[in-house]
Amino acid sequence: MRITFIGGGNMACALIGGFLKQGGDAARISVVELQAEGRARLSRDFGVRAIAALDDAAMACDLLVLAVKPQQMREVCAALAGRLGRQTVLSIAAGLRVADLSRWLGGHRRIVRAMPNTPALIGQGVTGLHADASVSADERTQAEQVLAAVGGTVWVDDEALIDAVTALSGSGPAYVFYFIEAMVRGGEALGLNASQARALALATFTGASALAAQSSESPATLRERVTSKGGTTEAALNAMATDAVGDAIVRAMAAAAARGAELGDQLGAA
Repeated sequence: MRITFIGGGNMACALIGGFLKQGGDAARISVVELQAEGRARLSRDFGVRAIAALDDAAMACDLLVLAVKPQQMREVCAALAGRLGRQTVLSIAAGLRVADLSRWLGGHRRIVRAMPNTPALIGQGVTGLHADASVSADERTQAEQVLAAVGGTVWVDDEALIDAVTALSGSGPAYVFYFIEAMVRGGEALGLNASQARALALATFTGASALAAQSSESPATLRERVTSKGGTTEAALNAMATDAVGDAIVRAMAAAAARGAELGDQLGAA
């Protein structure tokens, strides 16, 4: 499979690095990157072909990955319109819908839309994907190979569910960091120093997440196993229930999904 990335930023680098670690061939990867420093880094770190502008060799690919900011996408697509053949286009830009990408690409429909998250930068990400109906099973597999190199993948049939993916896993790392921040503050308020509180909070979150991932039991069951009647954990959970922390998280995710839909409308306008 020949792959061309348009944009050589952090997420593109994570995908390229992960794909190469899984046995991908650097000689079959091209990256279009405007910044000379970025091109030098891509060539040095990955051994890929890094170029300043699209050329015929870059267009002779099987998978074209659009890894630029959403605000830059329309201009990038305009440069591609009329030059695409049987390539599958994989967009990792937040908010942009398949119909709008297709319109900007001059009617090209072989498009996969992906929503990765930032833990992909360390190979621990998860990505939601949606493919246009014109994308074949083999083409879906090609697109998934790139994302699966940096973590798990989940396909959704309804593109509207990408907004839910964005609200859950795309924005989700920020929720986790927010909760860790609160745990650190709580530890300091109870007398621990900042270093102690941070170490305990991070290890607790990492360990509990790993336990949940490896267990066949539900998170609710695991929570109940830690919660002794009349104990310290029950006291903490009762305080959270009184403040409706769980409901607040659900409302926050609904707000994120609604904003994702709004951004799709705004970015795809015209």
